[in-house]
Amino acid sequence: MNHYDYQEIEGRSNGYWGILLALGALIAVAGYAWYLMEHNGHWITGMSNQIVWGTPHVFAIFLIVAASGALNVASIASVFGKYQYKPLARLSGLLAIALLAGGLAVLVLDLGRPDRLIIAMTYYNFKSIFAWNIILYNGFFAIVAVYIWTMMQHSIGRYSKPVGLFAFLWRLILTTGTGSIFGFLVARQAYDAAIMAPMFIAMSFSFGLAIFILVLMGLYNGTRRPLGDLIVNRLKNLLGVFIAGVLYFVLAYNLTNLYATEHHGVVSFILRDGGIYTTLFWWGQIVLGSLVPLALLYHPSWGKNRKLVGLAALLVILGGMAQIYVIVIGGQAFPLVIFPGMESSSAYADGVVATYVPSWPEVLLGLGGVAVFLIMVLVAVKVLKFLPLSLEDKMVDPYHKASGAAESASA
Repeated sequence: MNHYDYQEIEGRSNGYWGILLALGALIAVAGYAWYLMEHNGHWITGMSNQIVWGTPHVFAIFLIVAASGALNVASIASVFGKYQYKPLARLSGLLAIALLAGGLAVLVLDLGRPDRLIIAMTYYNFKSIFAWNIILYNGFFAIVAVYIWTMMQHSIGRYSKPVGLFAFLWRLILTTGTGSIFGFLVARQAYDAAIMAPMFIAMSFSFGLAIFILVLMGLYNGTRRPLGDLIVNRLKNLLGVFIAGVLYFVLAYNLTNLYATEHHGVVSFILRDGGIYTTLFWWGQIVLGSLVPLALLYHPSWGKNRKLVGLAALLVILGGMAQIYVIVIGGQAFPLVIFPGMESSSAYADGVVATYVPSWPEVLLGLGGVAVFLIMVLVAVKVLKFLPLSLEDKMVDPYHKASGAAESASA
Protein backbone atom coordinates (compact mmCIF):
# COMPACT_ATOMS: atom_id res chain seq x y z
CA MET A 1 0.00 0.00 0.00
CA ASN A 2 1.33 3.44 -0.91
CA HIS A 3 2.41 6.06 1.57
CA TYR A 4 0.70 9.35 0.78
CA ASP A 5 2.41 12.68 1.27
CA TYR A 6 -0.18 15.04 2.75
CA GLN A 7 0.56 18.74 2.49
CA GLU A 8 -1.27 21.97 3.19
CA ILE A 9 -2.17 24.15 0.23
CA GLU A 10 -0.16 27.35 -0.08
CA GLY A 11 -3.18 29.64 -0.28
CA ARG A 12 -1.21 32.68 -1.43
CA SER A 13 -2.88 33.40 -4.75
CA ASN A 14 -5.22 36.31 -5.38
CA GLY A 15 -7.90 33.80 -6.33
CA TYR A 16 -7.74 32.07 -2.94
CA TRP A 17 -7.96 35.32 -0.98
CA GLY A 18 -10.65 36.60 -3.32
CA ILE A 19 -12.80 33.54 -2.61
CA LEU A 20 -12.28 33.95 1.15
CA LEU A 21 -13.21 37.63 0.89
CA ALA A 22 -16.36 36.84 -1.09
CA LEU A 23 -17.42 34.13 1.37
CA GLY A 24 -16.72 36.45 4.31
CA ALA A 25 -18.87 39.15 2.70
CA LEU A 26 -21.68 36.62 2.16
CA ILE A 27 -21.49 35.60 5.82
CA ALA A 28 -21.67 39.28 6.84
CA VAL A 29 -24.73 39.86 4.64
CA ALA A 30 -26.32 36.70 6.07
CA GLY A 31 -25.63 38.07 9.55
CA TYR A 32 -27.44 41.27 8.60
CA ALA A 33 -30.37 39.24 7.28
CA TRP A 34 -30.50 37.38 10.59
CA TYR A 35 -30.43 40.70 12.46
CA LEU A 36 -33.42 41.95 10.47
CA MET A 37 -35.44 38.81 11.23
CA GLU A 38 -34.38 38.88 14.90
CA HIS A 39 -35.12 42.60 15.32
CA ASN A 40 -38.36 42.82 13.34
CA GLY A 41 -39.71 39.31 13.84
CA HIS A 42 -40.52 36.59 11.35
CA TRP A 43 -43.39 38.56 9.86
CA ILE A 44 -40.88 40.02 7.35
CA THR A 45 -40.28 36.50 6.00
CA GLY A 46 -42.58 34.33 3.92
CA MET A 47 -43.33 32.15 6.95
CA SER A 48 -46.69 32.11 8.71
CA ASN A 49 -48.73 30.17 11.24
CA GLN A 50 -49.12 27.44 8.61
CA ILE A 51 -45.58 27.48 7.14
CA VAL A 52 -43.40 27.61 10.24
CA TRP A 53 -40.33 25.99 8.63
CA GLY A 54 -39.15 28.13 5.74
CA THR A 55 -36.24 28.36 3.32
CA PRO A 56 -33.59 28.52 6.08
CA HIS A 57 -34.77 25.10 7.25
CA VAL A 58 -34.42 23.79 3.70
CA PHE A 59 -30.77 24.87 3.64
CA ALA A 60 -30.13 23.65 7.18
CA ILE A 61 -31.65 20.20 6.65
CA PHE A 62 -29.85 19.78 3.32
CA LEU A 63 -26.47 20.63 4.86
CA ILE A 64 -27.05 18.41 7.91
CA VAL A 65 -28.14 15.45 5.77
CA ALA A 66 -25.19 15.98 3.40
CA ALA A 67 -22.79 16.06 6.37
CA SER A 68 -23.60 12.46 7.16
CA GLY A 69 -23.14 11.42 3.54
CA ALA A 70 -19.85 13.27 3.14
CA LEU A 71 -18.33 10.94 5.73
CA ASN A 72 -19.21 7.97 3.54
CA VAL A 73 -15.89 8.11 1.66
CA ALA A 74 -13.93 7.74 4.90
CA SER A 75 -16.22 4.91 6.00
CA ILE A 76 -15.61 3.01 2.76
CA ALA A 77 -11.86 3.25 3.39
CA SER A 78 -11.68 2.27 7.06
CA VAL A 79 -14.82 0.23 7.73
CA PHE A 80 -15.04 -1.65 4.42
CA GLY A 81 -11.31 -1.83 3.75
CA LYS A 82 -11.27 -0.21 0.28
CA TYR A 83 -7.73 1.18 0.36
CA GLN A 84 -8.23 3.21 -2.83
CA TYR A 85 -10.39 5.60 -0.81
CA LYS A 86 -7.90 5.97 2.06
CA PRO A 87 -6.19 9.14 0.74
CA LEU A 88 -9.60 10.85 0.65
CA ALA A 89 -10.61 9.92 4.21
CA ARG A 90 -9.22 13.03 5.91
CA LEU A 91 -11.01 15.37 3.51
CA SER A 92 -14.18 13.31 3.96
CA GLY A 93 -14.11 13.90 7.73
CA LEU A 94 -13.42 17.61 7.26
CA LEU A 95 -16.39 18.05 4.92
CA ALA A 96 -18.64 16.20 7.35
CA ILE A 97 -17.78 18.56 10.23
CA ALA A 98 -17.94 21.70 8.06
CA LEU A 99 -21.30 20.79 6.51
CA LEU A 100 -22.84 20.07 9.90
CA ALA A 101 -21.48 23.35 11.29
CA GLY A 102 -22.95 25.29 8.36
CA GLY A 103 -26.32 23.59 8.69
CA LEU A 104 -26.57 24.09 12.45
CA ALA A 105 -25.52 27.74 12.12
CA VAL A 106 -28.57 28.35 9.93
CA LEU A 107 -30.82 26.26 12.13
CA VAL A 108 -29.87 28.07 15.34
CA LEU A 109 -30.20 31.54 13.82
CA ASP A 110 -33.65 30.72 12.43
CA LEU A 111 -35.09 29.86 15.82
CA GLY A 112 -36.54 33.35 16.27
CA ARG A 113 -35.22 33.29 19.84
CA PRO A 114 -31.63 31.91 19.62
CA ASP A 115 -31.22 32.36 23.39
CA ARG A 116 -33.67 29.48 23.85
CA LEU A 117 -30.95 27.17 22.58
CA ILE A 118 -29.57 27.30 26.14
CA ILE A 119 -32.77 25.64 27.36
CA ALA A 120 -32.47 22.97 24.68
CA MET A 121 -28.86 22.30 25.74
CA THR A 122 -29.57 22.11 29.47
CA TYR A 123 -33.00 20.49 29.63
CA TYR A 124 -33.80 17.35 27.66
CA ASN A 125 -37.26 16.09 26.91
CA PHE A 126 -36.45 12.56 25.81
CA LYS A 127 -39.93 12.18 24.32
CA SER A 128 -38.90 14.75 21.70
CA ILE A 129 -36.99 13.71 18.57
CA PHE A 130 -35.50 17.23 18.54
CA ALA A 131 -33.83 16.59 21.91
CA TRP A 132 -32.37 13.35 20.57
CA ASN A 133 -30.95 15.20 17.58
CA ILE A 134 -29.08 17.71 19.76
CA ILE A 135 -27.25 14.80 21.36
CA LEU A 136 -26.62 13.22 17.96
CA TYR A 137 -25.24 16.43 16.44
CA ASN A 138 -22.87 17.12 19.34
CA GLY A 139 -21.75 13.51 19.35
CA PHE A 140 -21.11 13.64 15.60
CA PHE A 141 -18.76 16.60 16.02
CA ALA A 142 -16.78 14.84 18.75
CA ILE A 143 -16.61 11.42 17.08
CA VAL A 144 -15.56 12.73 13.66
CA ALA A 145 -12.94 14.99 15.27
CA VAL A 146 -11.43 11.98 17.04
CA TYR A 147 -11.69 10.00 13.78
CA ILE A 148 -9.69 12.65 11.92
CA TRP A 149 -7.15 12.70 14.75
CA THR A 150 -6.57 8.94 14.45
CA MET A 151 -6.01 9.36 10.71
CA MET A 152 -3.57 12.25 11.06
CA GLN A 153 -1.59 11.03 14.08
CA HIS A 154 0.45 7.94 13.15
CA SER A 155 1.00 6.87 16.78
CA ILE A 156 -2.73 6.21 17.22
CA GLY A 157 -3.47 5.15 13.64
CA ARG A 158 -4.34 1.61 14.78
CA TYR A 159 -7.52 3.01 16.34
CA SER A 160 -8.70 4.49 13.05
CA LYS A 161 -10.78 1.47 12.03
CA PRO A 162 -12.73 1.00 15.31
CA VAL A 163 -13.35 4.75 15.60
CA GLY A 164 -14.37 4.80 11.95
CA LEU A 165 -16.84 1.98 12.57
CA PHE A 166 -18.30 3.89 15.51
CA ALA A 167 -18.56 7.05 13.38
CA PHE A 168 -20.26 5.05 10.61
CA LEU A 169 -22.92 3.71 12.99
CA TRP A 170 -23.36 7.12 14.65
CA ARG A 171 -23.99 8.91 11.37
CA LEU A 172 -26.59 6.32 10.37
CA ILE A 173 -28.36 6.97 13.67
CA LEU A 174 -28.00 10.74 13.15
CA THR A 175 -29.60 10.68 9.71
CA THR A 176 -32.29 8.32 10.98
CA GLY A 177 -33.04 10.91 13.65
CA THR A 178 -33.27 13.70 11.07
CA GLY A 179 -35.61 11.66 8.89
CA SER A 180 -37.65 10.63 11.91
CA ILE A 181 -38.43 14.28 12.64
CA PHE A 182 -40.77 14.03 9.67
CA GLY A 183 -41.72 10.37 10.12
CA PHE A 184 -42.97 11.04 13.66
CA LEU A 185 -45.13 14.06 12.69
CA VAL A 186 -48.40 12.14 12.37
CA ALA A 187 -50.46 15.33 12.02
CA ARG A 188 -49.02 16.05 8.57
CA GLN A 189 -50.29 13.83 5.77
CA ALA A 190 -47.05 14.23 3.80
CA TYR A 191 -44.80 13.17 6.68
CA ASP A 192 -46.40 10.37 8.65
CA ALA A 193 -44.32 7.50 7.20
CA ALA A 194 -41.63 5.23 8.67
CA ILE A 195 -39.88 5.10 5.28
CA MET A 196 -38.72 8.70 5.84
CA ALA A 197 -35.77 7.49 7.93
CA PRO A 198 -34.16 5.14 5.34
CA MET A 199 -35.01 7.60 2.55
CA PHE A 200 -33.05 10.32 4.36
CA ILE A 201 -30.10 7.93 4.72
CA ALA A 202 -30.12 7.33 0.95
CA MET A 203 -30.43 11.08 0.37
CA SER A 204 -27.43 11.73 2.62
CA PHE A 205 -25.27 9.32 0.60
CA SER A 206 -26.21 11.06 -2.65
CA PHE A 207 -26.00 14.69 -1.50
CA GLY A 208 -22.81 14.21 0.52
CA LEU A 209 -20.94 12.42 -2.27
CA ALA A 210 -22.01 15.02 -4.86
CA ILE A 211 -20.60 17.79 -2.67
CA PHE A 212 -17.46 15.74 -2.02
CA ILE A 213 -16.83 15.30 -5.77
CA LEU A 214 -17.22 19.01 -6.48
CA VAL A 215 -14.97 20.07 -3.58
CA LEU A 216 -12.33 17.45 -4.49
CA MET A 217 -12.24 18.50 -8.14
CA GLY A 218 -12.25 22.18 -7.21
CA LEU A 219 -9.39 21.87 -4.74
CA TYR A 220 -7.19 19.79 -7.03
CA ASN A 221 -7.87 21.96 -10.06
CA GLY A 222 -7.27 25.11 -8.04
CA THR A 223 -3.98 23.85 -6.58
CA ARG A 224 -2.93 22.09 -9.81
CA ARG A 225 -2.34 18.81 -8.01
CA PRO A 226 -2.70 15.58 -10.03
CA LEU A 227 -6.10 13.90 -9.79
CA GLY A 228 -6.24 10.58 -11.66
CA ASP A 229 -9.15 9.09 -13.55
CA LEU A 230 -9.31 6.01 -11.34
CA ILE A 231 -10.59 7.79 -8.23
CA VAL A 232 -12.90 10.09 -10.22
CA ASN A 233 -14.48 7.11 -12.01
CA ARG A 234 -15.00 5.23 -8.74
CA LEU A 235 -16.67 8.23 -7.13
CA LYS A 236 -18.92 9.05 -10.08
CA ASN A 237 -20.07 5.43 -10.44
CA LEU A 238 -20.82 5.30 -6.72
CA LEU A 239 -22.78 8.54 -7.03
CA GLY A 240 -24.92 6.96 -9.74
CA VAL A 241 -25.76 4.06 -7.42
CA PHE A 242 -26.81 6.48 -4.67
CA ILE A 243 -28.97 8.51 -7.06
CA ALA A 244 -30.77 5.32 -8.09
CA GLY A 245 -31.20 4.43 -4.42
CA VAL A 246 -32.91 7.75 -3.70
CA LEU A 247 -35.21 7.24 -6.69
CA TYR A 248 -36.17 3.82 -5.35
CA PHE A 249 -37.16 5.21 -1.94
CA VAL A 250 -39.10 8.09 -3.52
CA LEU A 251 -41.00 5.55 -5.64
CA ALA A 252 -41.67 3.32 -2.63
CA TYR A 253 -42.81 6.31 -0.53
CA ASN A 254 -45.34 7.48 -3.13
CA LEU A 255 -46.62 3.99 -3.98
CA THR A 256 -47.12 3.28 -0.27
CA ASN A 257 -49.08 6.51 0.13
CA LEU A 258 -51.18 5.71 -2.93
CA TYR A 259 -52.10 2.38 -1.36
CA ALA A 260 -53.49 4.14 1.73
CA THR A 261 -56.68 6.01 0.89
CA GLU A 262 -56.08 8.64 3.58
CA HIS A 263 -52.94 9.82 1.74
CA HIS A 264 -54.42 10.08 -1.76
CA GLY A 265 -54.99 13.82 -1.32
CA VAL A 266 -51.41 14.73 -0.46
CA VAL A 267 -49.96 12.47 -3.17
CA SER A 268 -52.19 14.13 -5.77
CA PHE A 269 -51.14 17.51 -4.43
CA ILE A 270 -47.41 16.83 -4.76
CA LEU A 271 -47.49 14.84 -8.00
CA ARG A 272 -50.20 16.69 -9.94
CA ASP A 273 -51.98 19.65 -8.36
CA GLY A 274 -49.32 21.37 -6.24
CA GLY A 275 -48.20 24.10 -8.63
CA ILE A 276 -44.62 25.07 -7.76
CA TYR A 277 -44.21 21.94 -5.61
CA THR A 278 -45.25 19.67 -8.46
CA THR A 279 -42.87 21.51 -10.81
CA LEU A 280 -39.98 21.20 -8.36
CA PHE A 281 -40.72 17.52 -7.81
CA TRP A 282 -40.85 16.45 -11.45
CA TRP A 283 -38.45 18.87 -13.12
CA GLY A 284 -36.18 19.77 -10.21
CA GLN A 285 -35.87 16.49 -8.32
CA ILE A 286 -36.70 13.74 -10.83
CA VAL A 287 -35.57 15.05 -14.22
CA LEU A 288 -32.73 17.52 -13.60
CA GLY A 289 -31.71 16.15 -10.19
CA SER A 290 -31.82 12.41 -10.96
CA LEU A 291 -32.38 11.27 -14.55
CA VAL A 292 -30.05 13.78 -16.23
CA PRO A 293 -27.18 13.11 -13.77
CA LEU A 294 -27.61 9.35 -14.28
CA ALA A 295 -27.35 9.85 -18.04
CA LEU A 296 -24.26 12.04 -17.68
CA LEU A 297 -22.52 9.66 -15.28
CA TYR A 298 -23.15 6.40 -17.12
CA HIS A 299 -22.98 7.52 -20.74
CA PRO A 300 -19.97 5.87 -22.46
CA SER A 301 -18.41 9.19 -23.51
CA TRP A 302 -20.06 11.82 -21.28
CA GLY A 303 -19.04 9.91 -18.16
CA LYS A 304 -15.37 10.37 -19.11
CA ASN A 305 -15.67 14.14 -19.30
CA ARG A 306 -14.84 15.66 -15.91
CA LYS A 307 -16.75 18.85 -16.60
CA LEU A 308 -19.88 16.79 -17.24
CA VAL A 309 -19.22 14.72 -14.11
CA GLY A 310 -18.99 17.97 -12.17
CA LEU A 311 -22.20 19.15 -13.81
CA ALA A 312 -23.92 15.91 -12.78
CA ALA A 313 -22.80 16.42 -9.17
CA LEU A 314 -24.05 20.02 -9.24
CA LEU A 315 -27.43 18.90 -10.61
CA VAL A 316 -27.70 16.31 -7.83
CA ILE A 317 -27.17 19.09 -5.28
CA LEU A 318 -29.77 21.37 -6.90
CA GLY A 319 -32.18 18.44 -7.22
CA GLY A 320 -31.59 17.62 -3.57
CA MET A 321 -32.46 21.18 -2.58
CA ALA A 322 -35.65 20.85 -4.62
CA GLN A 323 -36.45 17.56 -2.88
CA ILE A 324 -35.97 19.03 0.59
CA TYR A 325 -38.04 22.08 -0.41
CA VAL A 326 -40.92 19.87 -1.54
CA ILE A 327 -40.72 17.76 1.63
CA VAL A 328 -40.45 20.67 4.07
CA ILE A 329 -42.48 23.46 2.45
CA GLY A 330 -44.85 21.36 0.32
CA GLY A 331 -45.62 19.10 3.28
CA GLN A 332 -46.68 22.11 5.36
CA ALA A 333 -48.59 23.81 2.55
CA PHE A 334 -51.02 20.90 2.22
CA PRO A 335 -53.94 21.59 4.59
CA LEU A 336 -54.10 19.73 7.89
CA VAL A 337 -56.74 17.06 8.34
CA ILE A 338 -58.02 18.04 11.78
CA PHE A 339 -60.69 15.38 12.07
CA PRO A 340 -59.89 12.40 9.79
CA GLY A 341 -62.95 10.97 8.03
CA MET A 342 -65.13 13.94 8.97
CA GLU A 343 -65.96 17.31 7.45
CA SER A 344 -65.09 20.46 9.35
CA SER A 345 -65.32 24.14 8.55
CA SER A 346 -64.37 27.42 10.16
CA ALA A 347 -63.46 30.97 9.20
CA TYR A 348 -59.71 30.25 9.38
CA ALA A 349 -58.32 28.66 6.20
CA ASP A 350 -59.71 25.17 6.68
CA GLY A 351 -58.87 23.02 3.68
CA VAL A 352 -56.95 25.86 2.02
CA VAL A 353 -53.45 25.30 0.64
CA ALA A 354 -51.05 27.62 2.44
CA THR A 355 -49.13 30.17 0.38
CA TYR A 356 -45.42 30.75 0.85
CA VAL A 357 -42.93 32.96 -0.99
CA PRO A 358 -39.33 32.96 0.27
CA SER A 359 -38.04 36.36 1.34
CA TRP A 360 -34.52 37.59 0.61
CA PRO A 361 -33.45 37.49 4.31
CA GLU A 362 -34.36 33.79 4.41
CA VAL A 363 -32.40 33.00 1.26
CA LEU A 364 -29.37 35.01 2.40
CA LEU A 365 -29.37 33.29 5.79
CA GLY A 366 -29.38 29.90 4.06
CA LEU A 367 -26.57 30.91 1.71
CA GLY A 368 -24.64 32.10 4.75
CA GLY A 369 -24.62 28.52 6.03
CA VAL A 370 -23.14 27.35 2.72
CA ALA A 371 -20.49 30.07 3.02
CA VAL A 372 -19.63 28.93 6.56
CA PHE A 373 -19.10 25.40 5.25
CA LEU A 374 -16.88 26.52 2.36
CA ILE A 375 -14.76 28.94 4.39
CA MET A 376 -14.13 26.26 7.02
CA VAL A 377 -12.88 23.87 4.34
CA LEU A 378 -10.65 26.44 2.62
CA VAL A 379 -9.03 27.55 5.88
CA ALA A 380 -8.59 23.99 7.16
CA VAL A 381 -6.79 22.73 4.03
CA LYS A 382 -4.44 25.71 4.28
CA VAL A 383 -3.39 25.14 7.89
CA LEU A 384 -3.63 21.33 8.23
CA LYS A 385 -2.57 18.36 6.10
CA PHE A 386 -5.85 17.15 4.67
CA LEU A 387 -4.91 16.74 0.99
CA PRO A 388 -2.39 14.35 -0.60
CA LEU A 389 0.07 16.00 -2.97
CA SER A 390 -0.95 13.55 -5.69
CA LEU A 391 -3.93 11.34 -6.47
CA GLU A 392 -2.52 9.90 -9.69
CA ASP A 393 -3.74 6.45 -10.67
CA LYS A 394 -0.40 4.85 -9.80
CA MET A 395 -0.62 6.37 -6.32
CA VAL A 396 -4.19 5.31 -5.69
CA ASP A 397 -3.73 1.77 -7.07
CA PRO A 398 -0.17 0.69 -7.95
CA TYR A 399 -1.55 -2.42 -9.72
CA HIS A 400 -3.96 -0.48 -11.93
CA LYS A 401 -1.76 -0.04 -15.00
CA ALA A 402 -0.06 -3.40 -14.52
CA SER A 403 -3.38 -5.23 -14.51
CA GLY A 404 -4.49 -3.29 -17.58
CA ALA A 405 -1.29 -4.18 -19.44
CA ALA A 406 -1.68 -7.84 -18.51
CA GLU A 407 -5.23 -7.88 -19.88
CA SER A 408 -4.05 -6.28 -23.12
CA ALA A 409 -1.25 -8.85 -23.50
CA SER A 410 -3.61 -11.78 -22.90
CA ALA A 411 -6.07 -10.38 -25.43
